[in-house]
This record gives sequence, structure tokens and C-alpha cells, in this order.
Amino acid sequence: MKKAVKFHGHACPGLALGVMVAKYILEHGNDFSIDEELVAVVENNNCSVDAIQALIGTTFGKGNLIFLDFGKNNYTIYNRTQKKGIRISLKSSGLRSRDMSREERIEQLLNSAPEDVFEIKPVEFNPPKEAEIHESIRCDKCGEPTMSTRIKIHENKKLCIPCYNQMVNRLNE
Repeated sequence: MKKAVKFHGHACPGLALGVMVAKYILEHGNDFSIDEELVAVVENNNCSVDAIQALIGTTFGKGNLIFLDFGKNNYTIYNRTQKKGIRISLKSSGLRSRDMSREERIEQLLNSAPEDVFEIKPVEFNPPKEAEIHESIRCDKCGEPTMSTRIKIHENKKLCIPCYNQMVNRLNE
């Protein structure tokens, strides 16, 4: 928890959930991901994800943290070396108790067995592709270098997504 708090900035129940996920992963045959050995597919962008980044080494920068904006406390972790996957999803009984303080909730979570808070089950090994490095292309409107896979062509101009959206929105007005 201390390492997660140092990364995140404060202790909270959401961070404790992420610590529980990371602890489970590390205690079940996985190591901190130096490169892209592990990949985490997370279905929320809450505090728990910071703990996962800090403790198991899945980060946006390395490309082994994939965010799906579903608003759920679900975490699918793939181990590319072992060719295994596991899904850890919050049970409805794991949701916040209204009669506990923040500190009590953190303590309760950290002292719980992961199986009491999460549904944990293996999943088919089907991880996202490894991160790819693409050349940067200069946007013809703003001049900012943009990953080639994100360039849009409009009226023979190579545009970054914000400039493309701005051009298209003007045409639709």
C-alpha cells in the first residue's frame, strides 16, 4: 500500500482495491512487468488503476495498460510468458459500506481475502497486441508531430485528430 500511495498521492478505498488486485497477481506466479510480460486491461480510470501501474508494472507508457471506458471495477491480466489470463471483477458485495469511515473501509479491504471481494476466474489467453512504435507525421494544420496511425486525411491534408475534428465540425455547421 505504501508504494501505491507514494505513486498515487493518497490512501483511499479505490487504491486499496488496486493493491488487492496487484497483490493477487504477484502472489499467483507473476512478477513485476519490466517490459510487456504482463498486460492489464482495465475497465475504469479510477484510483485502483494507479496501484496496478505502480505494483505490477503495467503502464500506458509501455503500452501494456489498456483502458476500456466501461466504468466497472474489472481487471483482466494477461501473462504473455505463461500464456495465461485471469479476470478479476468486483463483486457487488465488495462495494463500499456506507456505515464505515474511509480509513475503516481501506483497512477492511486490505484485510480481506481477494476471493471475498472479487470474482476471480481464468480467461482465454487473448491479450491485446504488443505496443508498436510508429513514425510521427507533422500535422498540416497545427504542425505538431502525430503518430502516423492517428493521422486523418481531409482534402489532401494530413491532420491530427483534433485538427481533423475541427475541420469536419466547421463543414457540418
